[in-house]
Amino acid sequence: MAEPAALGGEQAGVKSARRTVELLETFAAEDAWLSLSDLHARTGFPRSSLHGLLRTLYEAGWLEADPATARYRLGVQALICGTAYLDRDPAIPYATEALESVRERTGFTAHYARRNSAEVVYLETRESRNSTHLVSRVGRTLPAYATALGKALLAELTPEEVAGLLPGELPALTPRTITDLDDLLAECELTRERGFASETEEGTPGVRCVAAVVPYRIPATDAMSCSIPVGQVTDDEAMRVGELLAETAAELGRQLRRAGIR
Repeated sequence: MAEPAALGGEQAGVKSARRTVELLETFAAEDAWLSLSDLHARTGFPRSSLHGLLRTLYEAGWLEADPATARYRLGVQALICGTAYLDRDPAIPYATEALESVRERTGFTAHYARRNSAEVVYLETRESRNSTHLVSRVGRTLPAYATALGKALLAELTPEEVAGLLPGELPALTPRTITDLDDLLAECELTRERGFASETEEGTPGVRCVAAVVPYRIPATDAMSCSIPVGQVTDDEAMRVGELLAETAAELGRQLRRAGIR
């Protein structure tokens, strides 16, 4: 008779852990402070469960609280754990050096990102000294289909894999975002032919980007990009930046493989 009780306790623990993860992800997706009522509406969790989870996360430093409004937001512990991920990634020091080289040679902001399912996560950025657009920050995610970084990484997959990865509808981030799967697959094919991806104001108004994969894994999981303010370069100049980026990313991939990083 003891076994069912033990299993029941284990299931309850797993359920609580899942709710904790979902709650943290809810905070991560919101810019505003959230109340218990806000969280109940977003998650559907019982208010009694939310009370306990919020108290536990607050006491552990994962949440901050505003006593005047009884609202919460992510706490410093979330940053500490996120930074630990980057600190332990052996590819990042090499990537940082490559980004600095690209920024110095082009004058534009350079990014390093990794695909996480259907999104790209920005892991490192080197801002141009003349940057006027906040394109990304470390830890930010964007849909892969709406970025040059994402297109470069999706081009590593088969059409069937891309279709299975993305939602049935591709919501537009800007009026220029590609929202048709066939058009996206055509972009992936073009990316494979020329060796780098390109987009203009598909992810961020006023910004065009070029990106190339870092070939140290198969299929590639990481990519580098340059963000270029619209109007500062011609199409031909942007293509030359893309070619430089592809060369730099290829060399970075060789360095990582020589170092035994996979």
